[in-house]
Amino acid sequence: MHVFVTGGTGTIGSAVVAELLGDGHTVLALARSDASEQTLKEAGAEVLRGELADLDVLRAGVAQSDGVISLAFGRDYSNPDVLAAAIAEESAAMATLGEELTSSDRPIVTVSGTPWVPGRASTEADPLPTDGPVGGRGRSVNALLELASRGVRATAVRMPRTVHNEGKGGFAGLLADQARRTGVAGYPGDGTQRWPAVHALDAAVLFRLALESAPAGTSWHAVADEGDAVRDIATVIGRRLGLPVEAVSEGAFGPFGPIFAMDQPASSAHTRDVLGWQPAHPSLLEDLENVQP
Repeated sequence: MHVFVTGGTGTIGSAVVAELLGDGHTVLALARSDASEQTLKEAGAEVLRGELADLDVLRAGVAQSDGVISLAFGRDYSNPDVLAAAIAEESAAMATLGEELTSSDRPIVTVSGTPWVPGRASTEADPLPTDGPVGGRGRSVNALLELASRGVRATAVRMPRTVHNEGKGGFAGLLADQARRTGVAGYPGDGTQRWPAVHALDAAVLFRLALESAPAGTSWHAVADEGDAVRDIATVIGRRLGLPVEAVSEGAFGPFGPIFAMDQPASSAHTRDVLGWQPAHPSLLEDLENVQP
């Protein structure tokens, strides 16, 4: 396939572009800067210049493609106003991409997060939250999946809170950054709460599998590690950075505190059984051995 990719230079996106090219697909990737364009061209992708907010550019990308993988999203989660604007931009972009694919039976794969379910690991059958600060993302993903009834093979890959590579990325990466700033490898609560995780290269394989064969209207979990205790994550970070490991208040993590304190494991049993996805890269705790001072 000739695949149109947005967000192709991020932790997930760069791995997805490499996975697609390595498996014989070709890639047309959206680039908003000279640096992004250069990175994508060096990876072997064709480039379409523009921003995610440039809806006409997105339409042009769809017109040139056999399928779409939509990954672009703002990175500032700490400012509520900026986050709301990023969600609105993403929602408009996904609506435009989906509309352009209507009645074509072409695939589009989008990204969301694994849901939180009290008392157990979430599964692919659990609904995304549609309220709260990020509820708009859940609503836009649901709207895209509903296009299955209009001739769009729309699917969603749900990502855990930590997508890692070489000891960097996700919630675990934020813990490491906080430890460097404060001199303490801290964790909120008693540290028994669990975070799911996946290596970026394994996640990329799942995006490809979903693009190639997932049925319309379906959701999949890119979860390699169902849930590592946050205290265990902090322990590895502390050892690698030579810092003490201690419980700290939720407030020390700012707006992330309440989320960091949640027990939020997730399962990918259905994804593995149906799509044959088998993570093969290092687990989170193994990959954190790459954390550098």
